[in-house]
Parts: sequence; C-alpha cells; structure tokens
Amino acid sequence: MKIATIIISVLALILVAFNTTKINFSAPFEGDSIVAIITILASLCAVLIMLILYISKRIEQKVKERR
Repeated sequence: MKIATIIISVLALILVAFNTTKINFSAPFEGDSIVAIITILASLCAVLIMLILYISKRIEQKVKERR
C-alpha cells in the first residue's frame, strides 16, 4: 500500500509539472490552458488524498502498537 501511494503521488506530481508547461499565461482560461489548469487541480487533489491516506495508515499503526 505504501508503494502504491508513493507511485500515485509521483505520477500526479509529474502531471502537474507537464501541464504547467501547457498553460498559456497570457490567456489562462482559453483553449487548452483551461484543460491544463483542471488537470493540475485534479492532480493536486490526488496528491492530497494520498497524503491523507499515508498519514491515516501511520496513525492506525501507532494505535495498534499501543494496545
């Protein structure tokens, strides 16, 4: 599970970097730029979800160790 979250997070960060190059900063809300912005936001959400999952697994492990 830990490896899967790392792989998904790395792929999402690669998507963020790639789509940042696709944004036309003179007109960011037109054409392919809006698609790139939406993809960047979705990728950042995926990273956030994977971070929450990783932290919740660590908390679960610490709770099990206390028992």
